[in-house]
Amino acid sequence: MNEPVPHAVPDDNRRQVLYWRLLARLFDPEEQPGLESVSLAVVEDIGLPPALLDPQTAVDSIVQRHPELEAEFDGLMTPEAEAADRDGGTATEAEAEADTGSGGRGARDRAAEVRRAALVSKVLLNVFSTGSGAVSAGQLSRWQGDAGWLERALGCRPGELRSGRGPASDGGLLPALGPELGAIEADLVRRMHLREVLADPALAARLTPSMSLIEQLLRDKNNLSGVALANAKALIRRFVDEVAEVLRTQVEKATVGELDRSVPPKRVFRNLDLDRTIWKNLTNYSPEEERLFVDRLYYRHTVRRTTPQRLVVVVDQSGSMVDSMVNCTILASIFAGLPKVDVHLIAYDTRAIDLTPWVHEPFEVLLRTKLGGGNDGPVAMAMARPKIAEPKNTALVWISDFYEFDRSQPLFEGIEEVHRSGVRFIPVGSVTSSGRQEVNPWFRERFKALGTPVISGHIGKLVHELKTFLT
Repeated sequence: MNEPVPHAVPDDNRRQVLYWRLLARLFDPEEQPGLESVSLAVVEDIGLPPALLDPQTAVDSIVQRHPELEAEFDGLMTPEAEAADRDGGTATEAEAEADTGSGGRGARDRAAEVRRAALVSKVLLNVFSTGSGAVSAGQLSRWQGDAGWLERALGCRPGELRSGRGPASDGGLLPALGPELGAIEADLVRRMHLREVLADPALAARLTPSMSLIEQLLRDKNNLSGVALANAKALIRRFVDEVAEVLRTQVEKATVGELDRSVPPKRVFRNLDLDRTIWKNLTNYSPEEERLFVDRLYYRHTVRRTTPQRLVVVVDQSGSMVDSMVNCTILASIFAGLPKVDVHLIAYDTRAIDLTPWVHEPFEVLLRTKLGGGNDGPVAMAMARPKIAEPKNTALVWISDFYEFDRSQPLFEGIEEVHRSGVRFIPVGSVTSSGRQEVNPWFRERFKALGTPVISGHIGKLVHELKTFLT
């Protein structure tokens, strides 16, 4: 006997049409008339605006005209949203596939799946189909807005993935997606006539500062003047202030220094150690009266013992280290603002420059950097070593990809000598959440053998290492 052929579910066909159209538009800019007309019929039939199918219409514009859709875009692509398309979520996969969507607990809400497919297709197409040719400030601004909606759809805040401040510990899609979005944005910035845009205050005002844009501004700053240079500086300062706010919060989350028990605790209510007070007075409990009589109150120690520390931060300013240069410059300024922390900042390529006088002003530091060219680590080491007055009280943070060409052995020998003197050496290959920064394998293996493995990835790792040194 022949097995019965499963009957087709109309909503399944509709969902497939929308996704086939998405794939077709991503891989071929030419419209497929058949898919376009069928997709339009699907979108109109389920009560969504036809503008969802127009790649030139920003998600912001859709939401502005149809504010009820804003809540649907938020968290649209999270596992919770997918689970919400099932009634109760208790059916097995086999039961769900067999169900025609007519009802029952655990039944798939296929109509909701079609609606979600239309919204997901809109966000993905706007973000990942960027065409070719020159890009205007308006187009970049629109893409940044659409990328923000994609991040919201994934359960993140706008800009979180692109800036590397997203959930880097997650082993799934999100950490890998952030670098891809950053690469798309960098390509759009390269295709934009940036100098002309900066020369027009109205166009410059439409730009949203990002790492890709800041990199281009830093590379081109010496070719700018007048209004264009002023607008470039304003964008760099905005970005520095935004990143500094985030990094300052990360630094301030942890306390610095061990508790100083030689200082009596302040006898105020907020310092009351309730658990210890109850435990120490348990012998005074009266079963008859069901009361605990307290003879003595115990308070927590809050004063912390701090020791002056010195941080020497050496940053490779060659072209491949732009994001590290920006992040570490800002981070150095934040640590320089902590009490009893002496921070020195050195940047280098084939020459080294001492930026310590401006360490409290990351904006000024970035304007003094010269991105690009080669690198000569021993030159930077020669400038850093005189700053090490007390080795056991010093951390040397070295941010580089450690591609030194013919200078690898001399640099490693200098680092090894400094490390053995008692300096806390912290090699850093990357301070973004992408982890894409390539580190010279020759150095990586030797640092590992030295007991100082390279830190690569989320800037939070560097923050943790520095706070560990300070405690």
